[in-house]
Amino acid sequence: MRKKFLPYLLLIPTYVVIVLFIYFPAYESFSSSFYRVSVFGNRKIFVDFQNYLNLFQDKDYLASVNFTLIYTAVTVLSSIFLSFFLALLLDQKVPGARIYRTLIFAPYAVSHAVSGALWGFLLNPVVGHVNYLSRILFGIQTQWLTTRPYAAYSLIFASIWKTLPFNVIFYLAALQSISSEVIEASVIDGASSWVRVWKVIFPLVSPITFYLVIMSLISSMFQSFAIIDVMTKGGPGGYTTNMIYKLFMDGFRFQKTGLAAAENVILFGIMMIVTIIYFAFGQKRVHYQ
Repeated sequence: MRKKFLPYLLLIPTYVVIVLFIYFPAYESFSSSFYRVSVFGNRKIFVDFQNYLNLFQDKDYLASVNFTLIYTAVTVLSSIFLSFFLALLLDQKVPGARIYRTLIFAPYAVSHAVSGALWGFLLNPVVGHVNYLSRILFGIQTQWLTTRPYAAYSLIFASIWKTLPFNVIFYLAALQSISSEVIEASVIDGASSWVRVWKVIFPLVSPITFYLVIMSLISSMFQSFAIIDVMTKGGPGGYTTNMIYKLFMDGFRFQKTGLAAAENVILFGIMMIVTIIYFAFGQKRVHYQ
């Protein structure tokens, strides 16, 4: 009898931590989305769905949703396809392959905030290396972080640079697990390199692609905060403010707790819908060996 209940007793500390730090804050956030909360949090007024209605009538919030969709779509698609082709190149037996792999994997070792600081320095209009080279080669000098649309380009490029190594590692492991007999069979059948990549290799690594798309979506939606905060702070004029950064600004900068809670619930709902749709339709295209 004691052995039967022992596993449950050992799991109690884990469940306590999960309830305290995940489920209880989630419930508090959902509950707060129906209240207008005072700056010091000592007074709450029930406003029903007014916070949600205010958000959908707020042009700045709708602009952040629009930027989030564009930023996420471009970042995820670009990082997935670029990492796949880079993994194909790194999988080749060429001299110095280990050096190339080390150079590609290096960005994975730094945090998002450090990545943002690094690209902020490189794109600096006065002392940045990118402007220095563009001025020498083409005679132009661009305000990368403070003008439209270059601020968005800079964020997207920095985000792809940060997420690329993670995807390459998984693709490289998947490519090295493909049987050489399958590749040889496609060569004997007369398949060209392009056909072999898209009709044989890419379907065989589809379980990894399925996993990486989910991880890249989470990274673009939630972990992009640090890069945006360090590089552009959502500017110019809110142009590069995405949903997670808008949530931070409303919740912690402007002390609009109820509004930020409603944004949190909407963000959770969007991620849940995207994940359900992706699992419902994307999983049918995954080929398990």
